[in-house]
Amino acid sequence: MNEHVQPDSLITLNYRIASTGGEEWISTFGFSPAVIQLGCGELAPPFEACLIGQPVGAHCAMVLEPEAAFGPRQAELVRRVARTSLPASADIEVNARAELSSPAGQTLSGIIRDINSDSVLIDFNHPLAGKSICFEAEIIGVL
Repeated sequence: MNEHVQPDSLITLNYRIASTGGEEWISTFGFSPAVIQLGCGELAPPFEACLIGQPVGAHCAMVLEPEAAFGPRQAELVRRVARTSLPASADIEVNARAELSSPAGQTLSGIIRDINSDSVLIDFNHPLAGKSICFEAEIIGVL
């Protein structure tokens, strides 16, 4: 058993993701620890990078600036689209998630920010883009 986190490790950990202002978005502390396979997309790459090399028992905390976390907000990812572009079953209200299909067949997911009679303004940025993120982790085990 390797006692340090490697890029392909299966790890048991507690972790917290919060804003620098203290708003907690995700936390396993006080609940069941998470079991995560690194390198498989279960945890965002910036957070995985913070864990690599950490020994079992380590408790680490760091602030990731927007460029190192989910990137800066990009104005070009906020688009106004015709209401008819949304599926008939779509929940059209401010702050609801909207999914559209691109011409290439990809599913694009965003948050509705504004609605008028003909169109909706959808923000396709990651919800944490442009934000500094506090990441805290406690490594319980490494397999």
